[in-house]
Amino acid sequence: MFRAAVAAADPALLVPRFLPARPKGRTIVIGAGKGSAAMARAFEQAWDGPLEGLVVTRYGHGVPCDRIEIVEAAHPVPDAAGRAAAGRILEKVRGLTADDLVVALISGGGSALLAAPADGLTLEDKQAINRSLLRSGADIGEMNTVRKHLSAVKGGRLAAAAAPARIATLLISDVPGDEPGVIASGPTVPDPTTFADARAILARYGIDGPPAVIAHLERAAEETPKPGDPLFDGHEVHMIATPQRSLEAAAAVARAAGVTPLILSDCIEGEAREVARVLCGIARQAAAYGQPVPAPAAIISGGETTVTVRGQGRGGRNVEFLLGLAVALRGLPGVWAVAGDTDGVDGAEEVAGAFVTPDTLARARALGIDSAASLADNDGHGYFEALGDRLVTGPTLTNVNDFRALLILPR
Repeated sequence: MFRAAVAAADPALLVPRFLPARPKGRTIVIGAGKGSAAMARAFEQAWDGPLEGLVVTRYGHGVPCDRIEIVEAAHPVPDAAGRAAAGRILEKVRGLTADDLVVALISGGGSALLAAPADGLTLEDKQAINRSLLRSGADIGEMNTVRKHLSAVKGGRLAAAAAPARIATLLISDVPGDEPGVIASGPTVPDPTTFADARAILARYGIDGPPAVIAHLERAAEETPKPGDPLFDGHEVHMIATPQRSLEAAAAVARAAGVTPLILSDCIEGEAREVARVLCGIARQAAAYGQPVPAPAAIISGGETTVTVRGQGRGGRNVEFLLGLAVALRGLPGVWAVAGDTDGVDGAEEVAGAFVTPDTLARARALGIDSAASLADNDGHGYFEALGDRLVTGPTLTNVNDFRALLILPR
């Protein structure tokens, strides 16, 4: 099921279906995200006219292209390579005409990779605020609201720099609700959020620095382009892959195996361990009473949970979910689970996720590991590494958010 979910978001299959009309002038391809290099390769292989361009992806996620330059940078905390790439992308789209076409290939991860600080801010300021947001428990929409208002390219500012050129944006969604303005902080689409929203988010999570960031948000000198702005007239936006389509592909795999699939939602959010407790309750009901679906069944969901890191562990929302689920299930017979990020990276770790089996807790005890203590320490990565139950895929070159499935078999 996990493999099917990833395959359903393969850029090589999807990008050729959404090619824009050829322009009279130049075609400039730009992009950012964990899937942007694979999108670039698919685009240049399908495009029958001249083109040039530059996309930035995460370290290890690059693929060779002939006409589009691929650069790699850091994620989830931006680095100098991302700052340099963002500056070069801005230069590529400046000075274009109405006869030119900009093709924006955008996928999850682009917020950190397009690291162009707004005037008066430094890369170090952006690194510090990113680290604080990642540990705060803020959801992806909240994090990207702040990022948009600290950037020279996010929140539609890249589209403003490219005017009056026509823009076609191809998106792989990694966010609940598939909002174009949230994916990679929407560099080429309108931004409905404001500086006031960004200030309120930092206040909500008790984030009070760096001072330059706070001052910039208070100054609110230049708001992002909003919906209805004529700047976006004539632009195309195509959602080429979504979490829901990947969940449906996984459900088809279950159905073919004689297992009844139940898709709960493609946009579940909240603290990973709390989501685990809810799904544990659903699994217990299905195992005991055949409700809301009788065994054999697969309870499938997507979305993006959060982890408020309070312990000494490395976080990771999928492993935190699974460790919370294992503790809540208490070794319930007949229940297995997988959770993984479809990009192959759970948090900042080069691990997609992990597996839970009915004997997870027992095997941990045999190793002298206290499962509840590991959960309290946010140490899901260390826990599943010790058990040998990690899901390691390497870069998948796409990103449609997290995938979770609970398999419930008859006792």
